[in-house]
Amino acid sequence: MNQIAPDTYSRTQKMLHWGVVVLLAIQYLFFDHMGRLFHQTMEGGSPVWTTTSVAHSMIGAAVLALTAWRLILRRSRGTPPPPADEPDLATRAARVTHVALYVLLIGLPVVGLGAWFLGIGFLAEVHEIGSTVLLWVVGLHVGAVLVHQFWWNTAILRRMT
Repeated sequence: MNQIAPDTYSRTQKMLHWGVVVLLAIQYLFFDHMGRLFHQTMEGGSPVWTTTSVAHSMIGAAVLALTAWRLILRRSRGTPPPPADEPDLATRAARVTHVALYVLLIGLPVVGLGAWFLGIGFLAEVHEIGSTVLLWVVGLHVGAVLVHQFWWNTAILRRMT
């Protein structure tokens, strides 16, 4: 583990963070209708390959890879400490939120790829529910950044930009 916490995230950590944000936005905006293709796959017995299914699967795999890289950097380089004025409850909530984000960013691609390639309906349902949970957790994360930035005036956003 890193003994001294850095003041900001590294350039690579920032690029990985925003890369995952862009990939998730693309997934939700353009490739969110995988459910229909999955049902066709289940009925036909083999994956239905379309631009959507290929792109969705590849982006999911990329999210998995970038998130794994982020976790490796987080472990080796560390992260900036919470702002000094941050309430203890907010610090604990941030930890829980970050754990939830990482679990979802690793789990959703694994479950989604498993559902697609193994044809397991239960995994597809877990993936669909998890995707909704991810949206809520991302919303909570963004909301917390806004509170920090504009209510508590901690300028926390600067650490990731």
